[in-house]
Amino acid sequence: MTREILRVGAPSLSRVAAEVTDVTDPVVRRDAADLREALAAFRAAHGFGRAIAAPQIDIDRRMIALAVPGWPGVIVNPEIVWTSDERVTLWDDCMCFPDTLVRVSRYASISVRCVDLSGEMHMKAKLPLAESELLQHEIDHLDGKLSFDRAVGENAIVQRDVFDADRATFARQVDYCPQP
Repeated sequence: MTREILRVGAPSLSRVAAEVTDVTDPVVRRDAADLREALAAFRAAHGFGRAIAAPQIDIDRRMIALAVPGWPGVIVNPEIVWTSDERVTLWDDCMCFPDTLVRVSRYASISVRCVDLSGEMHMKAKLPLAESELLQHEIDHLDGKLSFDRAVGENAIVQRDVFDADRATFARQVDYCPQP
């Protein structure tokens, strides 16, 4: 059974997730499977979603499931080890509030160190913008932060249907706005 994705306002979304100390622990493995299943179910239901952090399904662990080529299916204890000087603004969405977008500022590029479920260390250096903003969003979840905590500028929150009805106008309000 797929775990429910928590909605904005759930207290556990504002807690810092615990570090994973043993990737071979059967409970960690079960939680990782639940995380992958929740990501797949959300993608099937909504047609989007590249990643989900464990706290979004009420798992208190520093784990992220990814549907991004070139990445392990689940990464553990990710940390940002480098940030670019350049920042960009973008409209951020989230599985915890899928009908809302928030204008945020993120680093244009980051480098991330993490381990996978086999315990192998991965270093992803100077990520492209799409992966960089995604990993910053997911690591924010591990640190108890939501997009609302990073909102920038006036009228920084918009409903998805309003956004979709006038995408060009909203795209002009940010530096980066990928095509749907």
